[in-house]
Amino acid sequence: MTDGHRITIEQSTEHVRVVHEGEVLAESSRPLVLRETGCPVRYYIPEGDVRMELLTASENHTYCPFKGTASYWSLPDAPDLVWAYQDPKAEVAEIKGHLCFYDTEVVGD
Repeated sequence: MTDGHRITIEQSTEHVRVVHEGEVLAESSRPLVLRETGCPVRYYIPEGDVRMELLTASENHTYCPFKGTASYWSLPDAPDLVWAYQDPKAEVAEIKGHLCFYDTEVVGD
């Protein structure tokens, strides 16, 4: 990365769960952990571990110069709750096929 900006991605075996209003939206024991300069640690969860049927694609897109263009999904009461880089930049290609939520909890097994 440039100008001291750094992104690292590691395969994790931590058990993570995403719950919104009491409903489990995602649960995985194979998330990717993304650490980015100036940002909180983020868990990227494989799409197969996300309950996509509960989410609705959003019209919103944002651009990150380090990761690419993000697409968003929403719940009726939580707009743009989850995002993914469907065509990420080569430097972070591992996150393709993974989704990220704002609030992800690490749970013990």
